[in-house]
Amino acid sequence: MMTSIESALVVDDDVLMREFIVETLSRLNIEITQAGNGIEARRLVEDNDYDIMFVDIKMPGMDGIQLMKHLRESNSASLIVMVTAFGTVEQAVEAMKMGAFDFLMKPFSPEQVEMIVKRARKWVDLQVQNDYLKQELGWALPGGRQIVGQSAMMEKLMGSIKQVAASNATVLISGESGTGKELVAQAIHSMSARADEPFIRMNCAAVPDTLMDSELFGHEKGAFTGASGRRLGRFELANGGTLLLDEITEMKLEIQSKLLRVLQEQEFERVGGTKSIRTDCRIIATSNRNIKDYIAEGKFRTDLYFRLNVVPIHVAALKERPDDIPILAQAFLERFRSAVKGKKSELHFMPETLEIMKAYSWPGNVRELENLVHRLTVMEAGPALMPESLPAEIRGVDSQERNAPADARGLLTYNLSEIEQDAILKALKTTGGNRFKTAEVLGISVRTLRNKLNEYKKTSPLQIAV
Repeated sequence: MMTSIESALVVDDDVLMREFIVETLSRLNIEITQAGNGIEARRLVEDNDYDIMFVDIKMPGMDGIQLMKHLRESNSASLIVMVTAFGTVEQAVEAMKMGAFDFLMKPFSPEQVEMIVKRARKWVDLQVQNDYLKQELGWALPGGRQIVGQSAMMEKLMGSIKQVAASNATVLISGESGTGKELVAQAIHSMSARADEPFIRMNCAAVPDTLMDSELFGHEKGAFTGASGRRLGRFELANGGTLLLDEITEMKLEIQSKLLRVLQEQEFERVGGTKSIRTDCRIIATSNRNIKDYIAEGKFRTDLYFRLNVVPIHVAALKERPDDIPILAQAFLERFRSAVKGKKSELHFMPETLEIMKAYSWPGNVRELENLVHRLTVMEAGPALMPESLPAEIRGVDSQERNAPADARGLLTYNLSEIEQDAILKALKTTGGNRFKTAEVLGISVRTLRNKLNEYKKTSPLQIAV
């Protein structure tokens, strides 16, 4: 797959026309090779790769159309621009149908050549980005995800995002795993002047040390075993946009030095390459560790830390903002519920269920909560999500009960249900059947009481007279 427009082959038997195109391309920082006819061009493409080719249609020996057919049969990825005179316009149209990228009608100006190259570069950039996003789908396009919350911590976080987004400052986001650091980074990008440009992420913990250079800076064909073609790194993919370096503390010291140089000089070389490449991308880094501890242990460069920590943002753990738990749970439920049909589309949390969820410590933070709600949407019949729908550890069931044999657990559940039903019926009798007073006495909501009574009517209709 082609990744950039850096080399060109100009094929024309007219020396003056060929040199005119060459002179224009040389101003666009493109490496140029020339061929005087189609046969010579065919020999060249057998041993070399060219990003773009300007091919005259009318040439002796092998004309442009024949060369085009040969290139397509040999699976060449080169973009082909056909150069045509007035009398060969129909052939140029035929070439376009065969897959030519564009055509130039003689006589043409340098600006027309430059426009075609500009369009080719834009097209290649879009292909590379689309291919990259397909590979990374699942984190790169978090459709439907939101930053929600009403706690003071969340209000402060949202205010920081708005302030930071207005600048180009480097940002270091800290917080426990699962708190939503990546989502904060994407929010900063989406609200910035770079919103229409790429948002590219690299998980430093997931990339092997041997590939980190190539992933960040790209490589040239033949740079190492297996490098069958040129590949763009994350810095080039993110040019004009934002590069998120996730879990930056997992980056080895050698790569940290190279990253520091890029941050300082705004340029780098691909692995196996010699040409310096300029980059303009905003850097956002995240870490779930205490970077200062890593610095003290000699695992992280102090100078890189200061370069990254221009604007620090901390994302609080979910247990530190329990009031946000019901809001997040409802938001996740709405998202997952929209994908199901029938009664499941009516799934809803009971108030007491949300209260239990608020009391849980959520060691996996927002990610754990999201996964739980997704699981409930799939597994529970509903429509009400009751406390018993929650896993034992969230309900606070002790290990002795969880580890008991299945029949013992069933007996325990059965007895508790009977005790609960007996207590509710006695409370109703005491209050003369007044559900509001009964709910108040039992310390539950009227809605919960109503749902319980409906359940009892199904299982013990003769006992339920209220």
